[in-house]
Amino acid sequence: MPRDKKLPFVSSAIRKLNTVQLLLMILWETKSLRDKKYIALSTQVDDVGKMLGGWAGQLAKQNPVR
Repeated sequence: MPRDKKLPFVSSAIRKLNTVQLLLMILWETKSLRDKKYIALSTQVDDVGKMLGGWAGQLAKQNPVR
């Protein structure tokens, strides 16, 4: 797939990941998820978010909007 076509998919993945983060926080705040499990899951979700953010940044840098 060409690089200029990937950015919308990465952006969509970032939006979905943000939804997952919000749902995790709601589960934790309603005490439906224990602290240890919340920390473990949110750490992994944060790591994925950093990777997606870096990927989106690289794609944006390589394909400036014209």
